Amino acid sequence: MSGTKAGGLKAAVTNRKLHGEDFYRRIGRKGGCVSTPTGGFASMDRNKVRECGRKGGTISRRGKAKPKVSTYKGFSW
Repeated sequence: MSGTKAGGLKAAVTNRKLHGEDFYRRIGRKGGCVSTPTGGFASMDRNKVRECGRKGGTISRRGKAKPKVSTYKGFSW
């Protein structure tokens, strides 16, 4: 049931049983405290952030690799 609402609810029950009732509260607190004092990636130069996003977008949209054409004694198929 991975990836379904029912599976998520079962995982939440298991996490609370194994790690305590305040499991998600502790995770949320850690996430809020970990931010850097300088603001992290979002506070960088706007053009630099834009360039990083462009590079990531072009890489993820390349598509699947095309199979190489095999040649055997002058014949290609």
